[in-house]
Amino acid sequence: MAPSGCVTDSIPPSTTLEVEEKDLRPFFVLHKASSRKKDRTPTAQAKLCMTNELSSSPESVKKLGGSMTEGCDLHLFQQLQIEAFDIVWEKIESTIKGVLRDLNANVFNNIQQWVLECFNTTKLLGQHTIAEATRSFPVLNNTTPGQLFTAFIVTRNIEFVDDMLTFEELGHFLKSHGCHVAKLSSLEFSLKNGIAGCLKALLREFVGCVIDSADISILASWYREHVNYNKPLVLIINDLGRCSGSVLTDFILMLSEWIVKVPIIFIFGVATTVDTPRNILPSHALERLCPSSFMLGTPAERMDAIVEAVLVKHCTMFSIGHKVAVFLRNYFINQDGTITSFIRALKVACLLHFSMEPLSLIHGRALAEDQKEGKSAVSPETLLKYIDQLPLYARSQIADHHTKKSTAEGLSELVTMQKLWSTAVLCLYEAGKYSRVRLLDLFCEALSQDLYLSRGPDCHVGNERYCGLSSTNDSSQQYSIMQSGGYIGQIVRNVRDLPAGMLYQLIENWEKLTADISEIHEKLKVLQSSLRCEDGKSPRKSSKDNPKRYTSKISVNTDKDARMLNSQAIAFLNCLVGNFLKPIEGMPFHEILCFKNVEKLQLVLIGDPRRRIQVDLLEFHKILRCSCCSKNGNALLPSRHDSSIMYSLAQEHGDLINLHDWFQSFRSIVLQNKNKRKQNTKQSPQPKKRKAINGSADQNEASIQARFCKAVTELQITGLVRMPSKRRPDFAQRIAFGL
Repeated sequence: MAPSGCVTDSIPPSTTLEVEEKDLRPFFVLHKASSRKKDRTPTAQAKLCMTNELSSSPESVKKLGGSMTEGCDLHLFQQLQIEAFDIVWEKIESTIKGVLRDLNANVFNNIQQWVLECFNTTKLLGQHTIAEATRSFPVLNNTTPGQLFTAFIVTRNIEFVDDMLTFEELGHFLKSHGCHVAKLSSLEFSLKNGIAGCLKALLREFVGCVIDSADISILASWYREHVNYNKPLVLIINDLGRCSGSVLTDFILMLSEWIVKVPIIFIFGVATTVDTPRNILPSHALERLCPSSFMLGTPAERMDAIVEAVLVKHCTMFSIGHKVAVFLRNYFINQDGTITSFIRALKVACLLHFSMEPLSLIHGRALAEDQKEGKSAVSPETLLKYIDQLPLYARSQIADHHTKKSTAEGLSELVTMQKLWSTAVLCLYEAGKYSRVRLLDLFCEALSQDLYLSRGPDCHVGNERYCGLSSTNDSSQQYSIMQSGGYIGQIVRNVRDLPAGMLYQLIENWEKLTADISEIHEKLKVLQSSLRCEDGKSPRKSSKDNPKRYTSKISVNTDKDARMLNSQAIAFLNCLVGNFLKPIEGMPFHEILCFKNVEKLQLVLIGDPRRRIQVDLLEFHKILRCSCCSKNGNALLPSRHDSSIMYSLAQEHGDLINLHDWFQSFRSIVLQNKNKRKQNTKQSPQPKKRKAINGSADQNEASIQARFCKAVTELQITGLVRMPSKRRPDFAQRIAFGL
């Protein structure tokens, strides 16, 4: 019996807490265990007999040891799943932060230069002595303008939750460039806190300790210290629209009087337009501000950058299917373009993938080795080694060595095809920028297996007519992609009408994108060589020719060459679509790296709580798996929870439930064990005890009625039944029907 401690010892407490925190299942109706000693005694005796039999039988001991080993392996496998998810998501999250930081880099640099210019302008007002700095009133003179330099950063977000990370990064950026930075929430500028609360929060951010007195002279004395002096003071308020106008007005007027001692520079976050301050602040407060404005990228631009880095370029091998991509796009749009909601949904999809796919552990191990050694670990030999190192529970998904080898080779080929697919999508997106096509829309269309198959077999698998980039202008060689709908067809039609200058710039961008992908770069070289040949053809001018005739000839040749170049660019795009834009769902072994269970994701994010409650009430035995209920299935037993019994009985009624019949049915089920014990008792009670028995019977009846009322109230709270009305006081109404 030594292996019995393996299960508990193999899982540390921290791992158990992590599993509970990441458990996304809805709540379940708890099972009410029986409290009678007579019901527990046979179970205890049966366990004792079973223990004796196992200890005396070698086969039983071997069987028990195997089951415990299997349990240990299962728990180890679950722990490795969590670790693999943590590795992959940490990489995705760091990539997203890096992308957003790069998008805001230019704006942050401009803000930092503006802060330095404002600070140098403020220093021209003159320096004050120590005596002046320590006074508890501001320094006033004729040269004091009383204006605070203010930057309004237009975030163009409806929800300020996306701006929290942006302003946090801005604060770190300004601190790294030698600024004192204080970040205050819009909640600080509320009527409840008042001007005193704002000052205390300001002192807490700058001075770094909790100060009870709301005195701005403390900040002036702190800034006069040698360590803190001669550095800009920057105050960041993330959402101007949520601030109280009266409190913010008093705050601005006060700081404008102390501008010589405390040269604070304001940075306000504005959600939509720069007209927001006029709607919040009065004119005399606006006169104390010297405004400037900066614009951040739109949510759509940030979304395209995240999709490109995470899902198209594949910072990890994790990917999603077409239906999941469409659901995430609609989820992003329905959430008012909130990046945070999209990232949360993507995290849930990644977590569900690692919890549902046993072989996804290969993904986490490959990424860990990739980060450790700094090289790609996706060769068939390396992947085969990872498969051999999987726990027994995961290795059982692969039958023999031949299957392991084919799985490793298939995964390696899948990763290679993913790179080709990514490059093809990026080339299409580069061409789609001229027609303002969003990468998220193009990404969803490129993942569609139905659209890929609808293009026909002539458009797939290395057709030389397309990949040869023929320079002829024969109308019979019009490609099917030109007539196709969707974003890809729109991109190709736009390339057909591009001017020569834009086309040359597009080809240069394609060359940068395909530099590391030889299969596509070789085909692009064919297009570039044909362009150079066309550039080398220049008509020779003869002095005997008519000048007007010569000019018209050049114009005709130029138009003809331009159409030919556009046709060759379209042929290149058609080659990409036909040969390299195969969705991942059409490739072997894609289930290991691709999550495509959109129903599961939708259930977790959006959910169907009423249906979940009904399932838990009716089929609780499938989840709890207790001994008494699992044997009897859906049979109504007294040990079930009262709400579960009541809702199961409600299924026998229609729209209206007769309360009297409902109570009698509930009472008969609750009293099943008592009736059985009464039948087994042959002797009648003595006359002296009849009075006590009648009193206990009345008490049991009242207890049953109380349990009935409580269960009905619980069903009403969960939205499954409606309480009786004055019109029909004896009937309750069912609200939810079916599953």
